[in-house]
Amino acid sequence: MRATPSPDALYDDAPCGLLLADADGLLLHANATACAWLGFSLPELAGIVRIQDLMTVGARLFHHTHCEPLLQARGSVAELQIDLRHRDGTRLPMLVNIAHRREGGRTLDQWALFMATERQSYERELRNARRAAEEALEARRGAELQLQALNATLSEADRRKDEFLATLSHELRNPLAPLRSALEVMRHTPLDGSAGARLLSVFDRQLHHLTHLVDDLMEVSRITQDKMELRRESVDLAQLARAAVCDTAGLMEQAGHRLAVELPPHPVTVDADPTRINQVVVNLLTNAAKYTPDGGRIALSLSTGDGMAVLAVRDNGIGLPREALATVFDMFSQLEPALQRSRGGLGIGLSLVRGIVDLHGGTIGVESEGEGRGSCFTVRLPLAQAAARREPVAAPAPALAPARILVVDDNADAAEMLLMALETFGCEVRAAHSASAALAMAQEFAPEVALLDIGLPDLNGYELARRLRATEAGRHMRLIAATGWGQEKDRQRAFDAGFDHHLTKPIDFERLRGVLGSPRLS
Repeated sequence: MRATPSPDALYDDAPCGLLLADADGLLLHANATACAWLGFSLPELAGIVRIQDLMTVGARLFHHTHCEPLLQARGSVAELQIDLRHRDGTRLPMLVNIAHRREGGRTLDQWALFMATERQSYERELRNARRAAEEALEARRGAELQLQALNATLSEADRRKDEFLATLSHELRNPLAPLRSALEVMRHTPLDGSAGARLLSVFDRQLHHLTHLVDDLMEVSRITQDKMELRRESVDLAQLARAAVCDTAGLMEQAGHRLAVELPPHPVTVDADPTRINQVVVNLLTNAAKYTPDGGRIALSLSTGDGMAVLAVRDNGIGLPREALATVFDMFSQLEPALQRSRGGLGIGLSLVRGIVDLHGGTIGVESEGEGRGSCFTVRLPLAQAAARREPVAAPAPALAPARILVVDDNADAAEMLLMALETFGCEVRAAHSASAALAMAQEFAPEVALLDIGLPDLNGYELARRLRATEAGRHMRLIAATGWGQEKDRQRAFDAGFDHHLTKPIDFERLRGVLGSPRLS
């Protein structure tokens, strides 16, 4: 009589693969047939491998979206074709039956695997489609990874650009500081004749304009997002145009251009930031001078109509091709032929002009009949209401009581000029060029006010302010940050360090008068 195989042998040697998994797919047991098909031993599978880990990408997706919902709803699924992977990576097409069972208070999944034979043609097409879906999914994931890497690169480049602009602004501010102080000394020193007064006026106006331009560089991201801060007042656009003509006279003369100016005899009042609008007119005149061959003709005109002030700058220069009319106001836009004629530039001038005009509620347009036939830029700004045409009355500068002031700046020229300017106010002033020297001098000199630069060689100005505040003499001292770092985060950092005020270089002395005459912040 032949021996009957044991139940364990029947289980292990069954003509199908049998698996037992928990609710999360962790394999708890597998028969010998399943282990042989998959290329693993039982100890390598049980309690280590999840059934999903043996599936291809498409099979995992199919199991998640189809099998699991059916198991939850019906308790079993049958004759599903799923591709598993052999240990060596070979695909194993399987027909699968799965049943949910509850034993001992937990849910188990019983799997029966059958090696699939050649199926009907539609099943082959289904497998091909599934394979294509897998490849498309892999390709999509690769594209997403490339997009993420590109986005990270662009974000880093944008951060570096902002860092560069802030640093550039800081480096440009520092040499302006002694110039501003020297101007204040000249203002309080008698000058002979009207020429000296005119020189001071031009010097003062150009220094203010240059300071505003440096602010524009530092906040170029705000400009492109229409977030530029305007200091509006009622201004005569004709007077601003005359000032712009004076500002560009040297450039016109150097190139031999003939500039025709046609301005109305009466004021043309607009509600605008005079420095920004001056920047607009100067940019347009400079642009015309750059892109007009030497000895050219340029015309500036101003008129009114339909409640608008209309300012136009026309030239007989190199002109614009038709395709450039739509992009000439874009950031960093420059015409290739014009680069040979231009005296430099970053290509941001016309973009800034458009941004400034837009913020004032105006428009700017350009016309050109083509290359070599000149161009005409026209700015339209709303006229101010009659009630707004009264000239603002400047508040008198506060009277300053003589005070002991300590100036701390590692730039010796800047410190010396600021010291001389403050002495004209009647103040007693000392200068130090490092934080350690300032701490020693504060004990000896006992200043009432200290103007501190931030970028010092030994300690930064923030740490110096904290150490001064920790001394008995510095507890009630008025601390003023005088620095080239002028972003909002820099102001907040200064206040957090104990400063009472934050001034950006070059220092506006009228504002400094106001700060020195105001009560100390608590």
